[in-house]
Amino acid sequence: MDGAPQRLRRRRDFLHLARTGRKWAAPGLVLQAKERSDDAGKPPSIAPEGVRVGFTVSRKVGGAVVRNRAKRRLKAVVDEIIPAHGVPGFDYVVIGRAATPTRPWPALLSDLTAALKKVGGWREDEEQTER
Repeated sequence: MDGAPQRLRRRRDFLHLARTGRKWAAPGLVLQAKERSDDAGKPPSIAPEGVRVGFTVSRKVGGAVVRNRAKRRLKAVVDEIIPAHGVPGFDYVVIGRAATPTRPWPALLSDLTAALKKVGGWREDEEQTER
């Protein structure tokens, strides 16, 4: 898979994923995932093999500065893991928790990895399987 995943931006996409997707909570984040289906008969907004990711952090986490820091950290974690291990045709929503801004980086990486495996949104890296 090439480059960073596309972003989910529309509220209805977030709500649909929350209503119908699989969910896993880890100490540093919550992950919601669902395979994209174009059952509405509309042309897809993205190629089916692409991955889309949305981010959200509520005010419970903190003020604007803290929420923005949490979102930046979540985006960096996703940009590191999803291109190699995200399943094509899936949508993901990553939700920040109170521990997200201060959680150690390796722990945040392992939180996302574990969550991806739990919701069925993990694929092995082709480079690793060729060895």
